[in-house]
Amino acid sequence: MSFTKLDPTDFVVSSDSVTAPAWSTNAPTLTSFFTLAGNATGSFYIDVYQTASTDSAAAVQFSIAYGHIYGTGSAPLNSLVSQNTPSRITYGQYRNLIYGDAESAVNFGTGNTSSLDLIAIPIDRNRYKGSLFPGTFNLVLRSGTDSLRLTDNSNDVSTVTFLDCGRAFDIISGSNGSAASLTVTPQGNPTKGYTNSGSYGLFLPDVGLIVLNPKALGAPVASGGLNVSWSTLTTVNGLNNAKMFSLISSGSTSFALNSQETISSDYVFVRIKNGDYNYTSNPSFISGSGNLIYSNFINSPQTYMTTVGMYNNNNELLAVAKLSKPLVKDFTKEALVRVKLDW
Repeated sequence: MSFTKLDPTDFVVSSDSVTAPAWSTNAPTLTSFFTLAGNATGSFYIDVYQTASTDSAAAVQFSIAYGHIYGTGSAPLNSLVSQNTPSRITYGQYRNLIYGDAESAVNFGTGNTSSLDLIAIPIDRNRYKGSLFPGTFNLVLRSGTDSLRLTDNSNDVSTVTFLDCGRAFDIISGSNGSAASLTVTPQGNPTKGYTNSGSYGLFLPDVGLIVLNPKALGAPVASGGLNVSWSTLTTVNGLNNAKMFSLISSGSTSFALNSQETISSDYVFVRIKNGDYNYTSNPSFISGSGNLIYSNFINSPQTYMTTVGMYNNNNELLAVAKLSKPLVKDFTKEALVRVKLDW
């Protein structure tokens, strides 16, 4: 068996960014929202499906979890430890994920630099590949006749902020990564798309997480909020989870989001010169004594290439590339086969 040694110049590495809808419906916008058996409450979180949970096609799209630094908004897991509640555990979990420690303040910007609570919307891991795609996040919230369209500010910033969890963008009122051209500008905060309570949240694409600012959402409509009253009860679980689900699922709301994945490809260029691989050891060509069965192939051989084998320096086969159709090869022809390895 003969081999052709590849040169370093025969290898080229390339990376391509691939985007796709995040939802299992393969549509960029999710318009139907269901919870498990119609139950929109949960001690720690609730899962949201694209169809009824009893449907065979049902799949979790995202979850909703409310967290409070002091544990209000949910009942204690043990009545003897009053602050050990699902909301307190949730707050600590997401604070650690975002900032990398248990002491950092959850910062939504001017007006709420040390937020006491948060609403986490983690996108299901099966819904995105490498990360979420900034600029494609559009979420409409509705409370009664009032509505609010949220997006990230990725198109409005020139410098990207990084936290322990990776890239971080503010969530603002607007669409497709930019603040709305006409927005309510609350007194004392002239920045377009924001509120007196800071941003509407944080968009964290590298961990597939959206964190909303309850204080901004609870602000009066005239100040850019939805006038939502969040539960501070310590005897009932899941009320704030249910309230957030209602804001998302009410009326003609919609949730648009794309995923993003970087695929690295290793291109190997296999060059076959005119004098190479014109003969074959196939038994149909060679007699038992090692001579060509067909004499006309002695001076004018012809073969058909079907496979390229990739070997290491020990002549061990590592990979096989199949051609879409056999390639004719003789002394009058040269060939260049490009092998693509994705990883």
